[in-house]
Amino acid sequence: MIDDSSEARMILERAVQGDRSGLSALLAGHRQRLRRMVALRMDRRLQGRIDASDVIQEAYLEAWTRLAEYLRAPTMPFFLWLRFLAAQRLVTLHRKHLGAQMRDPAVEISLHEGGMPEASSEALAAQLLGEDTRPSEAAVRAERKVRVQEALNRMDPLDREVLVLRHFEQLSRAEIAHLLQVREATVSKRYIRALKRLKDLLRSLPGGSAEFRG
Repeated sequence: MIDDSSEARMILERAVQGDRSGLSALLAGHRQRLRRMVALRMDRRLQGRIDASDVIQEAYLEAWTRLAEYLRAPTMPFFLWLRFLAAQRLVTLHRKHLGAQMRDPAVEISLHEGGMPEASSEALAAQLLGEDTRPSEAAVRAERKVRVQEALNRMDPLDREVLVLRHFEQLSRAEIAHLLQVREATVSKRYIRALKRLKDLLRSLPGGSAEFRG
């Protein structure tokens, strides 16, 4: 198993043999990172209709039915496999509920084998700017959000994806390199470049500087 601990491997093997005592704790340890991924990549039109927890639970059920198959020939770390299953569930929900109104499928397949929904610039901008519900700040906040979204949309697709994976999903450099099939040094270089660009933008926004919010 790639980059996974021997302890995790033993827990998974015992689960296949019928002892699931450690599996729940192992899955619970991955839930928060999966929730971040789903929240960033779920189309905003579905956010009031579909709960991220349901997407993750369905991914966990599929993982359980396919666990023996995974262990026979693992091609990625266990967490990345869970993430893949959750992302595929998200793609299915997008197709079911949005159909022809989905985002451009060319974007979905450009960086991830098997396809994955793009993290929306709206969700990223909201994360970057944080929450401010004061009516007096509504106009300024709206302008700031539009400018951040525009900058994100103009970013090199790989730079933007590295930013999403590293800063927002909080994946390691090794995990990102595995997902995008690039070297870890490339991940570091592109992340630093994307981060600098966005920090410069946030400092120049109307209403003063803003800090990154995870």
